[in-house]
Amino acid sequence: MPTKRTTPDIFLMILTFTLLAVGLIMVYSASAVWADYKFNDSFFFAKRQMLFAGVGIIAMFFIMNIDYWTWRTWSKVILIVCFVLLILVLIPGIGNVRNGSRSWIGVGAFSVQPSEFMKIAMIAFLAKFLSENQKMITTLKKGLIPSLGLVFLAFGLIMLQPDLGTGTVMVGTSVVMIFIAGARISHFVGLGLIGVAGFVGLIVSAPYRMKRITSFLDPWQDPLGSGFQMIQSLYAIGPGGLFGLGLGQSRQKFFYLPEPQTDFIFAILAEELGFIGGSFILLLFSLLLWRGIRIALGAPDLFGTFLATGIIAMIAIQVMINIGVVTGLMPVTGITLPFLSYGGSSLTLMLMAVGVLLNISRHSRY
Repeated sequence: MPTKRTTPDIFLMILTFTLLAVGLIMVYSASAVWADYKFNDSFFFAKRQMLFAGVGIIAMFFIMNIDYWTWRTWSKVILIVCFVLLILVLIPGIGNVRNGSRSWIGVGAFSVQPSEFMKIAMIAFLAKFLSENQKMITTLKKGLIPSLGLVFLAFGLIMLQPDLGTGTVMVGTSVVMIFIAGARISHFVGLGLIGVAGFVGLIVSAPYRMKRITSFLDPWQDPLGSGFQMIQSLYAIGPGGLFGLGLGQSRQKFFYLPEPQTDFIFAILAEELGFIGGSFILLLFSLLLWRGIRIALGAPDLFGTFLATGIIAMIAIQVMINIGVVTGLMPVTGITLPFLSYGGSSLTLMLMAVGVLLNISRHSRY
């Protein structure tokens, strides 16, 4: 068990708080018009996001002071709890339906999204499994199939909601961890072909997913339906130009881009702050990932390395998918932008994950 205690990575903490501050400003800017119309309170979403941020920061500092080795001890219990929640959310009367997905469990005036917390639970469990069975990961039966089997069991439950975006992030993160652990490329290629076939089957089996693919290829085929969000997102980014229209001056947030404070908040940011503002956000994320990689490389044991790698992979994949969707490079999947998008479960999870990274950094040799 690691015992060395040093100060956490202050630079990582500064990057996190900077992204969080930009997110709070942009949530208000993007949601003020919609919130005033729907709730007669332009600060409705901003106030809730500040509350989520407060809870997340408290959780981050609390977790930062918990030895990351603790997650190894409790990873199996946490994973089982998340599996139970994924089953409960599918039960009518317990799970709440939003935008066609039964992904939330109501807790008072707020809701919890179990699939978000399954991502970090899977990371912790895989970090334990891979650190204890690294030699076996090169074998198909004893290493690769058991680990991927568990991942796809969770993916299947998430797809019953359905939530393809969150499931994709979890699977992508898990694959990165398993690959870093030393799995054979030949095994990945074979299973990858099967995975691609299954992914295509999921798309073809659901007409709305097929529409998302066709609208991605040509959104103008259905400009008022499946292609609407992508078109409006591009209409936001285009006029932003180099310096943007100015903070608070977005046009697309006036009921053109649906709920712009969530998945498409980067489009509003690019419209108001331009290419310079968007590039600044990408720079912040790049620096955050760089610090995370340094922490992973300097971790004193394999568990810390795999845990930090999983957290960084999760953030990186989510950023790439979100910005890829907003800029028209990927089909619409419904993924939030870490630290910036409105959403309690997502924001709290990300801050908790940073708390784990900060604790690992206290032991890292870099």
